[in-house]
Amino acid sequence: MAQTPPPFARFEWMIAWRYLRAKRAEGGVSVMTWISLIGITLAVFALIATLAVRSGFRTEFVDTILGANAHATIYSSARVNDAGQIVRTIPNYDTVAQRLRDVAGVTRVAPLIKGQIMATHRSRTAGVEVFGISADNLVTIPRVADPLDFSGDITRFDAGIAIGSGVARELGVGIGDKVRLISPNGVKTAFGTSPRVKAYEVTYIFTAGRYDIDRTRIYMPFVEAQLYFNREGVADEFEVMVKDPDAVEALTLPLQRAAFDTALIWTWRDASGGFLRALEVEDNVMFVILSILVLIAAMNIVSGLIMLVKNKGRDIGILRTMGLTEGSVLRVFFICGASTGLIGTLAGVVLGCLFATYIDPIFSFVNYLAGGGVWDPAVRGIYHLPAQLRLQDVVSAVSLSLVLSFVVTLFPARRAARMNPVEALRYE
Repeated sequence: MAQTPPPFARFEWMIAWRYLRAKRAEGGVSVMTWISLIGITLAVFALIATLAVRSGFRTEFVDTILGANAHATIYSSARVNDAGQIVRTIPNYDTVAQRLRDVAGVTRVAPLIKGQIMATHRSRTAGVEVFGISADNLVTIPRVADPLDFSGDITRFDAGIAIGSGVARELGVGIGDKVRLISPNGVKTAFGTSPRVKAYEVTYIFTAGRYDIDRTRIYMPFVEAQLYFNREGVADEFEVMVKDPDAVEALTLPLQRAAFDTALIWTWRDASGGFLRALEVEDNVMFVILSILVLIAAMNIVSGLIMLVKNKGRDIGILRTMGLTEGSVLRVFFICGASTGLIGTLAGVVLGCLFATYIDPIFSFVNYLAGGGVWDPAVRGIYHLPAQLRLQDVVSAVSLSLVLSFVVTLFPARRAARMNPVEALRYE
């Protein structure tokens, strides 16, 4: 009794390989194979490149938020003081800060003085936001103490102010220059409140990586900010950093209990949660759209296989009469289609990974061809197009492409396997 060959035997691969190398004179099958291969390659490349850019954009955006902003901000609700004025300041801030530091999971608490004022240098002006903070707390802000770029000396912070590179560019100042800060709520006199104008030396210029931060932010020594904004003996709010920023919402209740009765808490997720949710929705939509693109590319495999089956009808009939089973014929044509999908997927993965790895020179070249101005940081918030290649994104793209390629291949392969050899050879 003859032994039945195992599935995907060597002769099945040999026949499939010969069909894949079919010449144009045999019905243009090789052309359709190339079209299917290129389609799968481009679809997988587009999917991986898009997922890498979206992951990079989200990572860069979150990193700049957590690297230059508080994970949680604690401030006071409005209340009426002894003089009948409505205030939001926080007295006894040192005591409150210590209680907040004792909360498990909190890594740093910094009292802040905040105010929006006008900065001028010669004939240039800019609206800025001043953060009054101590030098010890300033050096613990990652995107300020270790920024993308800087000039000056952060250890001289107490001798002047630290400003964002966008503010420096807008005012045309450098290290050692004097910047005049103008606050409408200045010195109180018998005739009302006069604007406060004071000049400060620029001792440190930083580039945090976020346009809105670099363009508007100025750091001032905490004690000096108290004097400048008439906040002697009080603070405006607390900047709280935690060990796990993703779990900051779990600390809101302990922070509330450790603070004071009128305390309000605003986390980084409250400030940017809407944007992050929009990014997540966009990621899902883009994945669905590009999955449809992969499906369309995979359907080209069906077209090529249908043409192959039609042109190889005589060969199928001869192979069946020689003893090939339906399963062997099905596997031959399945190998033809699956090989196209596999090779196209691998080529797409290589192109997608290369794109994500060398995105900076690629984007610089595109920007050069377009004459510059392709990426506007004022609109997008960050200075470059980021890309982060994640294993789960690559696995998702590869799995989707291979599954679709294998599934759509089954239908024409099954049609070839069920072909009647008598009908296939009737007119030969």
